[in-house]
Amino acid sequence: MNPAQPESFNHRLEKLSTGRTYHFVDQLPKGYSPNLNATILCVHGFPDFWYGWRHQIGPWVREGYRVVVPDMLGYGETDKPQNVEEYTTKRLCADLAALLDLIGVQRAIVIGHDWGSHTVSRFALWYPDRLVALVMLSIAYVPPSPVYLPIQEAAKKAPNLGYQVYFASQRSTADIEANLRTFLTIVFRPPSSLVDFTKEGSLSEILPRFDSKTKDSVLLPQELNHYVEVLSKGMNGPLNYYRTTKLRHEEELAARLPSNLRSDLPVLFMWGTKDPTATRATIRKAAKFVPRLQDIALEDRGHWVMVEAKDEVTRHISEWLRGIGESLFTKGKL
Repeated sequence: MNPAQPESFNHRLEKLSTGRTYHFVDQLPKGYSPNLNATILCVHGFPDFWYGWRHQIGPWVREGYRVVVPDMLGYGETDKPQNVEEYTTKRLCADLAALLDLIGVQRAIVIGHDWGSHTVSRFALWYPDRLVALVMLSIAYVPPSPVYLPIQEAAKKAPNLGYQVYFASQRSTADIEANLRTFLTIVFRPPSSLVDFTKEGSLSEILPRFDSKTKDSVLLPQELNHYVEVLSKGMNGPLNYYRTTKLRHEEELAARLPSNLRSDLPVLFMWGTKDPTATRATIRKAAKFVPRLQDIALEDRGHWVMVEAKDEVTRHISEWLRGIGESLFTKGKL
């Protein structure tokens, strides 16, 4: 399990009961026993894939956890349907439940970053009995809304969501695929970067003229090359996540999903203080709906905490799991 060698991890390609084929890393600790070793399920965000967790997998496996990390729908070697309807969180969560079924795990510690954070929060609503604990990175919990708010309106209220208006448009797929290395260089910028693509209209202006040779990135050159190689398989699927807003709202409304997470579910939120997507205000709002919420602020870190603060993220989550372990694992909740 060498983060510099993606092929050194244990890769699997399996068809799920939902009919979709998923690629995932499935790393077992020595002497693995399903009755003794808890499973960690890691869900990546945008634009990422299993590789985003490369620094965490090995240490957690060495601590005795089974670590399962899928390429989410539309990414890597996983199926890439073209239709937007395939990418709602209800369907993604059904895939995650089917993945746990496939590997014979009833309940898991579920961790998500960015879009993955939102997805795992919905997994906790759609399949509340499948989680032992929940960890959300960078994107705080937001409850299902009784009122549909188009992304265009949301961007007016929160201008730093303006980039999502662009992602929601079909033309962004061709633009980003034609300028993929540049796009990834812009997105994986450190918090010290002066490049701001979040306002509406800014990313489409920056893409054609940005210097992709800049070294202002949280990724090493060989890591960026790997991202380009994997994501060059197509960006329509990853961008489709941003085109499901109304569909997700309709599904959640029809199912009458609750606003609150399960009252006994331990939840950790970890965030970088230099990440504009995470603020004290969003955490306070989340706390109203998450009874057992704890948060850890990573000082002077940005959005890509699994890279920028790789050791801190690994250690804090490990310590938090040990802290809740006695009450969870000794009471037969696995």
